[in-house]
Amino acid sequence: MVDRRLRMPRRAGRLSARFVATVEKPGRYLDGHGLLLMVKPSGSKSWVFRYQRNGRRREIGLGSARVVSLAEARRLALDMQRMLHEGRDPYLERRKARARTSLTFREAAQAFLEAHRRAWRNPKHRQQWENTLRTYAFPALGDLPAAEVETQHVLAVLEPIWRTRTETAKRLRGRIEAVLDWAAARGMRDGPNPARWRSHLDKLLPRPSAIAPVRHHPALDWRQAPEFLRELTRMPGLAPVALAFLVLTAARSGEVRGARWREIDTKAGVWTVPAERTKAGREHRVPLVPETLALVERMCPLERGPRSLIFPGTRPGRPLCDASLTAVIDRMNRHRLAAGLEPWCDPTGRPPTVHGFRSTFRTWAAEATPFPREVAEAALGHVVGDRVERAYARGDLFERRRALMAAWAAFLFDGRRLPET
Repeated sequence: MVDRRLRMPRRAGRLSARFVATVEKPGRYLDGHGLLLMVKPSGSKSWVFRYQRNGRRREIGLGSARVVSLAEARRLALDMQRMLHEGRDPYLERRKARARTSLTFREAAQAFLEAHRRAWRNPKHRQQWENTLRTYAFPALGDLPAAEVETQHVLAVLEPIWRTRTETAKRLRGRIEAVLDWAAARGMRDGPNPARWRSHLDKLLPRPSAIAPVRHHPALDWRQAPEFLRELTRMPGLAPVALAFLVLTAARSGEVRGARWREIDTKAGVWTVPAERTKAGREHRVPLVPETLALVERMCPLERGPRSLIFPGTRPGRPLCDASLTAVIDRMNRHRLAAGLEPWCDPTGRPPTVHGFRSTFRTWAAEATPFPREVAEAALGHVVGDRVERAYARGDLFERRRALMAAWAAFLFDGRRLPET
């Protein structure tokens, strides 16, 4: 039966070097002896050897037509035809050869981590990769050649924790996929990635959102924010000041705790967070309104060298720890309970988290102000729009964000709504 997907050049059954170089129409072009030229809609061209053995059809990639000439592709196809004549399966023979030269999954993972070491701004991120792979993947996959990792091996790692530690398992799957993609790009394995989710593992495992619904960070209702801040600013110590600074700027905890005096321009009222300390990996300018600058000035008795931390921790040269900000909220709630007052909680009764104050700010901006969505998102340091849109919208809406943050500070300190702009 003729495969109707195949296209034949004018010289039926045989390609020419000129045809290979000039053909542009997408399709699969037969040369003979199982050799096909595949032309994709993108314009890329590659060689494929197709054969059938024991009733099963297989296709083996022979490389890009830009690198492998027609003569070389024919030689490779002829070698595989000889294997078939000798009773050997070219696909299995190639797998055996790859396995002999392939790294183990553990070695591939370590090489992948080293190759991407500089791409991770946060050392903790690399540590998380290493810990999850070492704890869950290496016992089952570590000594297995990367070329031999199949779907059943990946499932053996994921299934025991997919329902009980869903978020960890979801991240682990992505990390296994990345390591195997790296191995494939290095020529150590063939075929689809067995750890891919779409159209593969999503058919074998339940969706993470179905078994572990996403729970957002508990956030204080924005209407309670003014009273919360008044209570917060009456507390002694450095951590309450850092938390108040975070609430007023809607910044992330790590950005606030790692802030240095050299990043603050008190005259211009600007805090410039360097790219290496932002989640988006790009510099973020934060407008500092008078109320926020007043908080910064409260740090005057502390060391003011350019490289000095604004909110130093107890260990020299180290910032406040994240737990110190959470402890402030816990302490406030204990004091409120002792005074017979309701503790600070989100609508579900959970204490607000430090990160949740970004949500408090965002909800206030959406429900109580006329500022556009993109201004509020930019204030949070989020990347707005797709790549094309960002290529044209190159500004950071700084002056509009300054007006938004001034309105936020006015609301927090005066408890009043924003006038129409």
